[in-house]
Amino acid sequence: MLDKYKISMKNLEHKCNESALDFKTTKDLDSLDEIIGQDRALESLDFGLQVDKKGYNIFVTGSSGTGRSSYVKHITNEMAKEKPSPDDWVYVYNFKSPHNPISLCFKQGDGKKFAEDIEETMKSLKEEIKNIFSSKNYENLKSKILDKYDKEYETTMAEIDSIAEKHSFQFNRLEDNTLISIPLKDGKPLKEEELKDLSSEEMDSLKERNNDLNLETVELFNNLRLIGEILEENLKNLDQETANKLVQKYIDKIKSKYKEKEVAKYLDILHEDITSNISNIRTSGESKKDDLFGIFEVNKENIFDRYRVNLFLDNSDRKCAPVIFETNPTYYNLVGSIEYTNEMGVMKTDFTQIKPGALHTANGGYLIIQAKDLLMNGFAWEALKRTLMTDEINIESLERQLGYVVTSTLRPEPIPLDLKVILIGDYYTYSLLYNYDEDFRKLFKVMSDFDIEMKKDDENLMKMARFIATHCKKENLNHFDKDAVCRILEYSSRLAENKNKLSSQFNHIVEIIYEADFWSKKDKSEIVNAKHVIKALDKKMFRNNTYEEKILEMFENGDYLLDVTGEKVGEINGLAVVGTGEYSFGKPSKITVSTYAGKSGIINIEREAKTSGKIHDKGVMIISGYLGEMYAKHRPLGLTASVVFEQLYSGVDGDSASSTELYAILSSVSEVPIKQNIAVTGSVNQRGEIQPIGGINEKIEGFFKVCKLKGLTGDQGVMMPHQNVKNLMLNEEVIKAVKEGQFNIYSVKTIDEGIEVLTGIPAGNEGKDGQYPKGCIHYLVNEKLDKLAEMEKEQDKED
Repeated sequence: MLDKYKISMKNLEHKCNESALDFKTTKDLDSLDEIIGQDRALESLDFGLQVDKKGYNIFVTGSSGTGRSSYVKHITNEMAKEKPSPDDWVYVYNFKSPHNPISLCFKQGDGKKFAEDIEETMKSLKEEIKNIFSSKNYENLKSKILDKYDKEYETTMAEIDSIAEKHSFQFNRLEDNTLISIPLKDGKPLKEEELKDLSSEEMDSLKERNNDLNLETVELFNNLRLIGEILEENLKNLDQETANKLVQKYIDKIKSKYKEKEVAKYLDILHEDITSNISNIRTSGESKKDDLFGIFEVNKENIFDRYRVNLFLDNSDRKCAPVIFETNPTYYNLVGSIEYTNEMGVMKTDFTQIKPGALHTANGGYLIIQAKDLLMNGFAWEALKRTLMTDEINIESLERQLGYVVTSTLRPEPIPLDLKVILIGDYYTYSLLYNYDEDFRKLFKVMSDFDIEMKKDDENLMKMARFIATHCKKENLNHFDKDAVCRILEYSSRLAENKNKLSSQFNHIVEIIYEADFWSKKDKSEIVNAKHVIKALDKKMFRNNTYEEKILEMFENGDYLLDVTGEKVGEINGLAVVGTGEYSFGKPSKITVSTYAGKSGIINIEREAKTSGKIHDKGVMIISGYLGEMYAKHRPLGLTASVVFEQLYSGVDGDSASSTELYAILSSVSEVPIKQNIAVTGSVNQRGEIQPIGGINEKIEGFFKVCKLKGLTGDQGVMMPHQNVKNLMLNEEVIKAVKEGQFNIYSVKTIDEGIEVLTGIPAGNEGKDGQYPKGCIHYLVNEKLDKLAEMEKEQDKED
């Protein structure tokens, strides 16, 4: 009766199609220079990279190990080869607004040359300024000005002295050229002691004469001061005229090399600043006589510092557009920084301390960032969005944004942005950003989704073989024969959990390639064969299955209560998958149900104990919907059912046991025992249709191991959803046991089919009169519910 539900050997076997592999060993194959099975993702990525419009940045999704990062690096490097190298950028001093350094753009390589030209020019100017201002020509011109000044000064002083003599005074000049008036007596200057001895009348006379002197000489002293100002102005003009011709020669030489308008504008201002500050330039580097240790020089600005050039971005060595993979996208690593120096306890900075970030170095090309790393730095994410929206890179200290006070701050002129940003992350991160960040939708309009599986057709089988060949050649591994390649392809299908698919998680495949190579070399074999691949898989499992072995020991010792023979009412063996990091395995669990009269419906003990997840709770509610649909259309259900996973204390989630729980409820209500030799997995909907679940291979193998421990009887097996037949990629031991009749696997489509397999009694079809055939499961359930309803009526009468 149960044979019709058994899965045939044809559906269990999953041998690789060797006829599609036309080679003896991978040594015969060409290397693979493309990614396999990602046509949709590659087309999306190619589209996003080629669209040169604002907002068409790319978010690459997919599981780790699908080759997304490697391919993104590969394709961007290939596309970068077709793009020109970006321009150079320098920062220079802003003479009008020192706190806002100016950015200048140069053709590739010219930035470095410009910085060198300015440096050489300033070195030459230092020497030539020193020479020109010590030349005879300059001294002669200066002497003429000083001679003219001396004559005018002496003439004016003669008039002042004549008036002073008339009032019995004379003027003496101090060391700082200050003039003081001294009274005379008998033609001789009065000493301080003599002044003290003067009578009050003599003192009054002296003051009166002094006032008259001041009145008569005030205009002459103003003329004297004007003569000094004219002298100072003439000397300054002489210095500037002398320097101007020299500076003009050097500036014109630089101008002839660089035709950019902004550069010419800067050079004109530079020329003007040098000539206007020539006196400071001449004395630059001279120390104060009383500053023996240079203490005061620390805080004194060197006039030549402002004429330096900060070579901010030097692309002279680049042959194409840049591709930058930023592994630590902090705020400063992304947008650049302004560094500070400590001078006598004071933090200072200048335009030469401006440093580029990844956005600058990638400008003109491609910037690749892992989304997780970026989002861990909140300020960096906001800065990236702001940069992409404004199309310019602003360097701003984070301290200013946080409101911290620093002693010296700069706000450099922004640099225009021209690059494509590619974020790499999982689909969950993409969904969060898309749904909760409006800016993200505007800035990352292209999603490239890397799938975790691909079709298992002949073309992809050969590509996978070439993939293995490529790694053998690249990493100097032993080549694989055809049987070994087949075992890896079967393992790939196992990873994909589908016999018609291959896994795109190449990192897991590569691990087995490396480990199989290791065991072949350990075996002193020059070729990797099937036994080496099998050993690699077995050893990999052995390294990770300690927890599974401990659990199997508990089944063997009877610590875990689980029957794999006999029949019991309201008890059934369910299947779950337990994960321990890299390794997952199936663990059978006993599910028990107690049913009795009442109105509580289904009591999920796991939920009451708060060890049940949301999806499991939903599965229990669906069971309630099924029971209501099947048995409570014409009367109240009048039933309380208590459901629990026995000896499970770590929590349960998922709905893959919902059909299992329903079978146990039907058994408890109908009082028909369930075969304990069959474990069950599968989800169910309210109409009683069985739905597919995940981890089918691990679940079947987990129950098989327990049955093997307790002794195989030939009637043991697993019942599963029919949709999961395509997912069967069981190990050789289980397939061999099924082939020899020691183990069985059943597939069902409905609860009715499943209850028949588990009890040996048909579920029964509803007749035209709405009744089920006597003795079938639905008849027995309805009969029990009718009794419970009568009991409830009697109880209500008594109350």
